[in-house]
Amino acid sequence: MPGPRACCFLIPGDWNIPTGGYTCDRRLVLALREAGWSVEVLVLSGAWPQPDASDLAAAADLIEQLADGTLVVADGLAFGALADVVAPHAARLRWVALVHHPLHLETGLDAQAQERLRTRETQALRHARQVVVTSPRTALDVAAMGVPPRQIAVVEPGTDPVPARDRPATSSGPVALRLLCVATLTPRKGHALLLQALAGLMHLNWTLHNVGSAGRDPGTATRLHGLAAPLGERVFWHGEVDAAALQAHYAAADVFVLPSLHEGYGMVITEALAHGLPVVASDAGALAQTLPAQAGLQVAAGEVAPLQLALERVLSDAALRERLGAGARAAASQLPSWPQQAARFAGVLGEVA
Repeated sequence: MPGPRACCFLIPGDWNIPTGGYTCDRRLVLALREAGWSVEVLVLSGAWPQPDASDLAAAADLIEQLADGTLVVADGLAFGALADVVAPHAARLRWVALVHHPLHLETGLDAQAQERLRTRETQALRHARQVVVTSPRTALDVAAMGVPPRQIAVVEPGTDPVPARDRPATSSGPVALRLLCVATLTPRKGHALLLQALAGLMHLNWTLHNVGSAGRDPGTATRLHGLAAPLGERVFWHGEVDAAALQAHYAAADVFVLPSLHEGYGMVITEALAHGLPVVASDAGALAQTLPAQAGLQVAAGEVAPLQLALERVLSDAALRERLGAGARAAASQLPSWPQQAARFAGVLGEVA
């Protein structure tokens, strides 16, 4: 039987893809290892959370080879689709599901697909000895799927400290204010709402810089480029970037924007806070808790008019930007680090072990 400070992580696909969920998985593993845990990473190939028969067969073969008593942390993107594969090993393996947000809450699903994902994930979660979620909001979503609250632990993602720096004085003068949105180009992230809102603010001096993959949903990416075309050369699409380039985008930004339709936590919000950026964001999912009131303007999810009004306020009012930026820096000083959150996560694993 594996030792008491040993586990394996079951990861669907390439965890180097810069999404919040993969970043959380990767940083937890690295921090656990630094704390003395033995952590093996097992990669599941396939189109998760919609695997085909061959993907499921490969996952079954991999899981079959795990020793009895192995503590398995499964990313929810895969675990939610593995009910039939996990069931034969529910007793001999110790399963922990790491749920960033329930699969059926993805934007753009039709009713049939949504119900299918909800049913499969509900069945899979019955086999988990513990479910770890990234926010109290997601804990409620998981509890609504029938998981007893005592089996749900909240471990919010950590953050990296950003060295303090003097931000240039903000101005609505000749230098355009730089809006930054860091999000994969999918319907759930709300880029279309953002572009519609900005179309009504052409009288203000701004540019929008979008950082995030266009390859996850090429159809959405194409539609967004079409929406951006009337805005001229004010909208930039940077695609996926490495960590250094991402930090440079945060450093160059004046305002961070995230108009998502659902978030299980919203790690980019805390990254923006760490960089002292004023934020304009929706209140979708966990964002209502992730964004402190003193650090940003929050608007109803899915609506263009309030988003446009909030953007107009923050773009037009230098004093407001300064005040929100100060609030962001104050909030950032209270954010937990990755080692701190890995220690909390290790405590949950220790109880299961």
